[in-house]
Amino acid sequence: MGHRIVLMGVAGCGKSSVGETLAARLGAVYVDGDELHPPENITKMSRGEPLTDEDRWPWLTRVGRSLASAEGIRIIGCSALKRRYRDLIRHEAVSPVVFVHLSGSRDLIAARMAARTGHFMPTSLLDSQFAALELPEADEQAITVDIGQPLEAVVAEIATSLEERQS
Repeated sequence: MGHRIVLMGVAGCGKSSVGETLAARLGAVYVDGDELHPPENITKMSRGEPLTDEDRWPWLTRVGRSLASAEGIRIIGCSALKRRYRDLIRHEAVSPVVFVHLSGSRDLIAARMAARTGHFMPTSLLDSQFAALELPEADEQAITVDIGQPLEAVVAEIATSLEERQS
C-alpha cells in the first residue's frame, strides 16, 4: 500500500479524525501536522493571524522530512493548501506522496469548527484558508473525498482509492 499519505484541506475539514481512523484501519502511524509547527506559528494562528508563506516553509519542510523518515505507512494531516506547498513536501519526502483532499463546503466546515473545543485555530481564519486553497491538479493524482458523509464512509472511500492505486 502507498506508504506516504498527506490528508490535506482547510482547517476543520477533519484531518485529525480521518487520520486517526484511517491509520487504525491501515495499521499506519498518524502524525498531526499541527505538532510539527514551530511554536511561533501556533501563537500567531491563536491570535487569529493567518500564516504567511515564510511562516509555513519550515513547517512544510518538517512535514516532508517526517514522511521521509517513516517506516511502514505514515499519514500526516497537513493543510497543504497550495501547489508549491505540496511540491515542497514531495521534494522533502524523497518518495511518492499521495495527497488526499478532504473537501467540504465552507458552511459545513465552519459548523464543525464552531463545535470543537480546545483547538488553537479560530473560525475567523477559515476564509483565509479557503482563499489560499489551490485544488490539486490532475497531474498531482490526488484523491478528493467529500467530507459531508459519515467518518467511516470517508475512511472507507480513501482506503478503497488507495487499494485501487496499488493494484
